[in-house]
Amino acid sequence: MAPVPSVVDLCVTTLQRYGTRSFDEIVVPTLELLDKGTDAWHPKLAVTLRKLVEEERSTSGNRKEKLQAVSDGFYGRGSTKCDIADALVSDYIEKGGFLRRPDLAAHRTTIEDPVTVNYRGYTICKCGPWTQGPFLCQSLRLLEGFDLKGMGLNSSDYIHVVAEAIKLAMADRDEYYGDPDFVEVPLEALLSDAYTVMRRFLIEMEKASQQARPGDPFNMKPLKGSGVFRPGLGGTTTCVVADRWGNVVAATPSANVPKEPRDGGSAGVTFSNRLRSLNTTPGHPNCIQPGKRPRITLTPTLVLKEGKPVMAVSVAGQDLQDQVTLNLLLDAIHFDMRPDAAVTAPRFATEHHQDSFDPNPDREKTFKGVGSLLIGEGIESSVTNDLLLRGHKVDSRKSPIGRPVMLHVDHENGLMHAAGDPRNNHHAAGV
Repeated sequence: MAPVPSVVDLCVTTLQRYGTRSFDEIVVPTLELLDKGTDAWHPKLAVTLRKLVEEERSTSGNRKEKLQAVSDGFYGRGSTKCDIADALVSDYIEKGGFLRRPDLAAHRTTIEDPVTVNYRGYTICKCGPWTQGPFLCQSLRLLEGFDLKGMGLNSSDYIHVVAEAIKLAMADRDEYYGDPDFVEVPLEALLSDAYTVMRRFLIEMEKASQQARPGDPFNMKPLKGSGVFRPGLGGTTTCVVADRWGNVVAATPSANVPKEPRDGGSAGVTFSNRLRSLNTTPGHPNCIQPGKRPRITLTPTLVLKEGKPVMAVSVAGQDLQDQVTLNLLLDAIHFDMRPDAAVTAPRFATEHHQDSFDPNPDREKTFKGVGSLLIGEGIESSVTNDLLLRGHKVDSRKSPIGRPVMLHVDHENGLMHAAGDPRNNHHAAGV
């Protein structure tokens, strides 16, 4: 019914490797919020967290060993006295879920090197192909061959070529991405010079593609087959943080908890819906298997320059997340926009891809919008008309496309710039 709740071990692992504080200290603001909360699960989760605080306090050893006791207490490892894992399993059984104590006890947070590409002097860092993140890297590689600044921000040529690059990268995402612990994802080939050049030639400046066109990175061919025509067919949080010691974090946590029932069981730990991002297509890289991570849409971004973090981006918006990130990065890199300008600039995206939340085994039936092009407010009507003539199926949107936050670190003067799109009630604050 739900993936193993990972946030406790994630926070513990982060504290052990990079932090200086105890779990007791860092959980104080969370408990203050829960104690003031009104939902049924708020007081129950507060009880659970206080059990973990007591587990830490009663454990002998150094800070890291005490932190490990917190994680062990939550997941029921070893001789812990905590009853949290039993409460979680009871809830799974009651609601028809499949997780049991061995699944909880086996959970570990993995520390992985990011997937990176160099673009115009910047190093773009993404999570691996168990997320959709690398498709942003593929899009940037394709766009290296075009003079985007010369085209002009949000001109018809600019929007067209970016949208067409996204379509090609999305097709590879849908065809090849999955948990690399279970399947061979040809990431090196997908990001290679040779493959990128072949795929770039598929972009026609005067014609919008109406096909899903995955390539063939295994045999180094621009198309897998002849291209496949496809008939037409709230709950993510954004977070980017920088501190005075030079640490930068980008995170896109999401639960998409069903509104009813939302009691969180006896432990106050609510379910998520992320297993929907696996499919049931035999042989597909993202087909469901025991222990396998779903290929999720959650995809935070870090950007380095000369080895130092200079930008962080997080976006809520399912399949739109990296498309909006691409908009913001191009705004910043090509047009020198600071976050406040980038998050409010007109955006565009496409639904020319499979729906990441539809597990239908017939992946063609999950294709959302052939040739679609979502256009945000502020893009000139003459541009929209030109895009229509090229074959784009334009859908003008009054509501914002995606919900981004963005951070920029200026190492020359030490200033940090941050902004969230105010149209989505996203914001930035200095603490």
